[in-house]
Amino acid sequence: MSLPALKPHTPSARPFLPYGRQVIEQDDIEAVCEVLQSDLLTTGPMIGRFEAALAETVNARHAVVCANGTAALYMAAHALGLGPGTKVIVPSITFLATASAPHLNGAEIVFADVDPSSGLMRPSDLAAAIARAGRAQAVFNVHLNGQCGAVEEIADLARTNGLRIVDDACHALGASFVTAGGVRKLVGENALSDMSIFSFHPVKAIAMGEGGAVTANDAEIAAALLRTRNHGMTRDPGEFSNLGDAFETEGCANPWYYELVEPGFNWRANDIQCALGLSQLAKLDRFLDCRRRLAAAYDELLAPYRPRLTPVARQRTCLPAWHLYAVQIDFASFGLTRAAVMRGLAAEGIGSQVHYFPLHRQRYYAERYGAVSLPGADRYYARALSLPYFASMTLNDAERVVGALRNILGL
Repeated sequence: MSLPALKPHTPSARPFLPYGRQVIEQDDIEAVCEVLQSDLLTTGPMIGRFEAALAETVNARHAVVCANGTAALYMAAHALGLGPGTKVIVPSITFLATASAPHLNGAEIVFADVDPSSGLMRPSDLAAAIARAGRAQAVFNVHLNGQCGAVEEIADLARTNGLRIVDDACHALGASFVTAGGVRKLVGENALSDMSIFSFHPVKAIAMGEGGAVTANDAEIAAALLRTRNHGMTRDPGEFSNLGDAFETEGCANPWYYELVEPGFNWRANDIQCALGLSQLAKLDRFLDCRRRLAAAYDELLAPYRPRLTPVARQRTCLPAWHLYAVQIDFASFGLTRAAVMRGLAAEGIGSQVHYFPLHRQRYYAERYGAVSLPGADRYYARALSLPYFASMTLNDAERVVGALRNILGL
């Protein structure tokens, strides 16, 4: 890609560039309005339509939509029975929910280190966490920034040690990876995992306002997810046990009847959300193409400033679905703190963010589990900064960001 030379940067009253933003178009608005004018705002037909479209998009047998990605993580943990007395391995560089959701279900968390250049858990990191855990039941593998790491090697190691696998793909809708046999697999297809988790928060690849989903290929897991989403109850006559109340004398199930299998929460998504999600899902390929072209532009603009300012390391076997454009900056070598750089960008009308503060150092987990040495996670965090990145950004926007960053760092 040939990019025009950067012009000298001067402050202006240009619009604020957030680190992430949804792309909402007229047909999205019309899809939502159609539901608002219908009889059913929730538990209606848009739920199943969105689930079918999502399952087809990622080549999974089942998709269960829910209120948000956190709910999806909780549902997955519950469906696998990851409750009291179990341990779940989670890489330390991820959002709070990856660990908090299974922990709220009763599991204890064992944190794994990550590659300091990519933020992704490596097989060696998983092996070390398994050794520290003694006996773990599952691993939640995070596809950070939209990249998947050594999926096949991690799956082999997990299965050898009897671990169930949940892919936290909240950053990675539309990503894929190539197996050792040269076969391309979609993230969410669950070729090597039990379930995959997606988020449809506004800064993600597609937006539902809030929303999440779990994909799975096992029918029993899918049934468990549906129960967990809806108060822990079932309307399936095949699952009823209180036969006298459930059925008429002729053997037909009573049309009003439902049965509580176990107490649960309401994690449902509604038809308004799913109408927006369905409209957005039809644009996924276009959004991903925009994001990949923007990533390539950023890569080229930042190339002269390596290694003190460099994008996160790329994974050879992964075709990413870039959710974030994260860079690693050697702040000390510039004589600046990260906070000072972020404040300088904000003064120029440019947002930025840090993804993420290591979970093993979060107050709650540090108090619960004590100090854990995870140097890769600490190094990744110390240098991390997420730059503005969304599907409606332009090349001029990227130039503006890099120009401001160059001036602040004195490059």
